Amino acid sequence: MSGTHSEAIPMPGGTPHPPRGTARTAQTRLPWWGVALPAAAFALLLFLLAGPAAPASPESGTTLAAAAGALARLVAFVQYAIGG
Repeated sequence: MSGTHSEAIPMPGGTPHPPRGTARTAQTRLPWWGVALPAAAFALLLFLLAGPAAPASPESGTTLAAAAGALARLVAFVQYAIGG
């Protein structure tokens, strides 16, 4: 009944190991957003920290202009960072 038995025969010596002295490094590839999102978050944090010292008064109308200028600078920075 040697043809009906499907048990695997263990190999002597166990599993093969790489020779000593070889570098075993793992290579990991990040998607583009894995770098872009943390960089954008860091840039936004720096931008918020380096903002104007005194907030503009809401009745002066400069708040919206300042926000638009800040957004334009942020968009320009992101385009520069991604190579666009």
